[in-house]
Amino acid sequence: MKTQDTPFEGGPMDGRVLPVLLGMTGHPPKTYRIPVPDPAGGPPAVLVYRRVSRGQSRRLGLSQGWKYEYDPTGRGGGGAGGPKWPWSRRAPIRKPDDTEG
Repeated sequence: MKTQDTPFEGGPMDGRVLPVLLGMTGHPPKTYRIPVPDPAGGPPAVLVYRRVSRGQSRRLGLSQGWKYEYDPTGRGGGGAGGPKWPWSRRAPIRKPDDTEG
């Protein structure tokens, strides 16, 4: 498998560079989850990092690589509830009952 040294920014992993496995497209995963064991023996905490572009070249506007930024919310997806596909149903808007009584 191919790996790429990827920097981490923010959170407990700030300033570290780790080798991350690349997918079939040559990109690292969109989210990187790091389980941290609890010293008291409870369930492990999970640190979530999101993949962002490291920057763009001046001439052609090409991506210069990827880095991971800490996501303190721990959701990792960036959006609320996942992707918004054009063919998926939206949640119905609930109106308060207008009953008189």
